[in-house]
This record gives sequence, structure tokens and C-alpha cells, in this order.
Amino acid sequence: MAPASPGVRLLPNAITVLAMCAGLSAVQFALRGQLEATIAAIGVAAILDSLDGRIARLLDATSKMGAELDSLADAISFGVAPALVIYVWKFPNNRFGWMIALIFAVCMILRLARFNTLLEDTEQPPYAKEFFVGVPAPAGGLLALLPLILTIEYGDQGAWWQSRWVVAIWTVAVAALLISRIPTLSVKSVRVPPRAIAPLLVGVGLLAAAVISYPMIALAIALVIYLIHIPYAAQRKQWLARHPEAWDIPPSERRAIKREHGTRRLGLRPVPLHKVAGAARRAVRLPSRNGDRDHSITPEPRLAGPVRRRSWRKTGLRRENRP
Repeated sequence: MAPASPGVRLLPNAITVLAMCAGLSAVQFALRGQLEATIAAIGVAAILDSLDGRIARLLDATSKMGAELDSLADAISFGVAPALVIYVWKFPNNRFGWMIALIFAVCMILRLARFNTLLEDTEQPPYAKEFFVGVPAPAGGLLALLPLILTIEYGDQGAWWQSRWVVAIWTVAVAALLISRIPTLSVKSVRVPPRAIAPLLVGVGLLAAAVISYPMIALAIALVIYLIHIPYAAQRKQWLARHPEAWDIPPSERRAIKREHGTRRLGLRPVPLHKVAGAARRAVRLPSRNGDRDHSITPEPRLAGPVRRRSWRKTGLRRENRP
């Protein structure tokens, strides 16, 4: 592929700058008390962040500057901006709240620094590209705002998720997930089979309708589902670490390997087909056209080991009248 022109190489970086501007705009909306616009700005920043890298690879416009700019934009949009939004919303002029905001912002920056370091690590196993180490930046920024999302949807009625202590503990817990070693699934490595494209597009349409009709509820449900998937991601990574033979094969073959190992754990053994066919032929004698037994069928050889023969009554067959 020919090198991209300077104008084309500028497009992914422009999208990254737009994502950074959307994240910073969320702080301004929070200062004005426009909470719904705050969540929308962070959501737009997350969408733009998922597009800039893909567009850069599609146009062959990746660059070192773009990678560094993307990390800086993520630090601002999903680290600094959510921390300031939480401080303005729940802890105005509160020193304890400022400490909570600093903890979250610092953990986000540390998570991004580790991510950049892992990109240069060439000793990772092949399956490592299917996982993130810790919660990624866009998901972490939105997870930190989950109490605010619930407040926007259900109003400020003194619910438990609106308590300062709950918000503080939740923010610190999300910050811990950012810098943790817990694996989470990477959407970049998901492969959609051709037969699942049509149902997937239908699902995308239904999701878009849900977001337009009930934006906050749909976003809250998506974040809860994301939290629920973390144990599955950890179990999947452990399984792949124990099965090197499944590192470079399609998901369908991985499922076959899992079923095979599950059968072995249960102590089951598939029945050989030739034994089943032989037993059926010995139990049934096919009559010929003239009423006699058909001697053209060669009897099956006797199997090694004792074979339990079933009587004609147990098999539900009529007894043959012999002359």
C-alpha cells in the first residue's frame, strides 16, 4: 500500500483532538449544571476514541505522534474530565473530594502509561492481544460516572448511590480497576462470522433505538454488563494460558476443545460406531423375499471381551419361527 498523503494522515489526529475537546467540554457542562450534556460529552469522546485508531490503520496513517496524542487525549477525556465532573457534582469546595478526584486522575494516567509500555513488549503470548490489562480508559471514565447517570435518570431523591461516601468509594474502586492486572476483553480482536453479520446489524439497530429512547438507562445497563463480563474474561484468559494448542485457532475450534476437555472431566467416553453397528446387526436378522433368512449378510466378527447379548424379548422384537 502506498504511503498516505499528509492530508489523510491528519484525519486520525483531528479525530483524537475532537475527542479531547469533547472530554474537556464535559467539565464546562458540569459547571453549568447541565448533567445530561456532561454524560453525552464523555460518551462522544469514547466513540471518537474508538474510531481514531481504526481509521488510522485503515488509511495506513499510523504514526508515533498519533499514538502519543491518543494517550494524552485519553488522559484528559477519561481521567481529568471525569475526576473534575465528580468533584464539581458531589464535592464542591471539599478537600476530601479533591483527593478522590486526584486519585482517579493519577490512576488513569498510570494505566495509560502501562498500556504504552505493553505495546512494546514482544514477549507476550499470542492470546494477550485479546485482552486489556485492567479496565481500559473509556470504560473507566464512564464507570466512574455511573452514580451520576443513575441520578440523572431517577432524580435527586436521596438514593443510596448519591451519598458522598458511596460516590467516593465507587470512584476509588474504579481507579483500582484501572491499575489492576485483571484482564478485560478487547473488542478489537472480536471476529464476527459471516452468518452473524445480519443479526448483529439488527442488534445494533435495536441498541441505537434504546439509546435514543432511554439513553441513561441503556448506558447504565451497558456499564453493568461490562462489569459482569470481567469474571468471564479472567476465566477465559486462565483457560488460554493452560491450553497453548488453542492460541492461534478460530473460536469455533476453541469451543470444540473446551467440549472435549469437559467430556474428559466428566469421565465420559464416546461409543465407537463400529461396535454399535455390529451389535445392531446381531440383534436383528433381516428377512429375505422368500421368507428365509438372508444369508448374504456377512456376520460381524466377535468383539474382543465379553459382550452382553440382549434377548429378543428385551429388544422388543418378534421371535423368528424356525422350521
